[in-house]
Amino acid sequence: MLQLAIRKAAHWRIFAATVTLLALAGFAALRQNGLFWAKSAPALADTLAADTLPVGIRKLLQAYPEHLVRATANAIVWKDGTVMAYDDGIAGKDYDALLNSPDLQDQMQKHYPKGRDFPDPTQTTDTSRIRYTPFFEKMYGQTREQVVANLTYVRWLPGSQKIRMAVTRVNGVHKHLQAISDELEKRPDLLKYVRNPGGAFNWRSIRGTDRRSAHSFGIAVDINVKYANYWLWDRELKRPHKYTNRYPLEIIEIFEKHGFIWGGKWYYYDTMHFEYRPELLTDAR
Repeated sequence: MLQLAIRKAAHWRIFAATVTLLALAGFAALRQNGLFWAKSAPALADTLAADTLPVGIRKLLQAYPEHLVRATANAIVWKDGTVMAYDDGIAGKDYDALLNSPDLQDQMQKHYPKGRDFPDPTQTTDTSRIRYTPFFEKMYGQTREQVVANLTYVRWLPGSQKIRMAVTRVNGVHKHLQAISDELEKRPDLLKYVRNPGGAFNWRSIRGTDRRSAHSFGIAVDINVKYANYWLWDRELKRPHKYTNRYPLEIIEIFEKHGFIWGGKWYYYDTMHFEYRPELLTDAR
C-alpha cells in the first residue's frame, strides 16, 4: 500500500509539472507575439499617470482612444483586456531588423516630419515605414476575412470620376478618406494628381518581403501612379536611388490633416502612397 501511494504521488508530481510547463510555454508564445492576457491584472499595478508614460505610448493612447484604455511603463492595454508589450528589450537593431523584427517602441521611436518643411529622408531618420504587425492585426484583423468584414466603399471624387475605393470602417478611416476626397475636389488644380488612383485595400505582402502591407488592413491608398516615384521601380530600371517628388505638397498637407502619413517622406520612397497612422501625427509630447 505504501509503495502504491508513493507511485501515485510521483505520478501526480509529474502531471503537475507537465501542466505547469505547458502553461509557461503557452505564455511565452504569447509574449513572443507581443500579447498576453491579464485576467488577474497584477501587471497593471504599475499603471502610471499619463504625463509620466513614454511619449510613444501617450501618442498611441491619444490616437486610438476607442481601442486602448490605459497603459503601464512598458505596455498598452486594449479594451478587451489584452496587454501588449511596448519594448522588447532588444537594443541596437539595425535598419533591416527595425523593419523585420520591430516592437511598438521601434514603431514610435522617431518623429514624423509633418508639413511642407522636411529633409530628404535617410535610413537613420526614416522610421515611419516601421510597423509592429501584431498591433495592426489586433486593430484591423489578422486574416483577410476579418479585414474584409470591416470594409466599406468611399466614393472617390464623386463629382468627376465616381470611383469606389475599399477601405476599413475601423477608426473611421472611411470618413477621413471621404473628407480628403471632398476637399481635393474643391481644388481643380490638384485633380490630375489624384484622379485614377492606384488602389486601396489589397490583401498582400510588401513586394519582395514577408511583411504585411498596410493595404492589407484597408488603411492605405495610392493616388495617380502617373506622377509617382517608387524606389523599387528605380532599382529595376537601374536608375540611381534618388529621392524625387512630383506631387504638389498641398496634397500631402490635406492627407496629413486627416491622419494619413505620406510615403514620400521615406528613405525608400513611395510617393503615391498614403496610410492612416494618426499616432505619428499627434502632438503628444
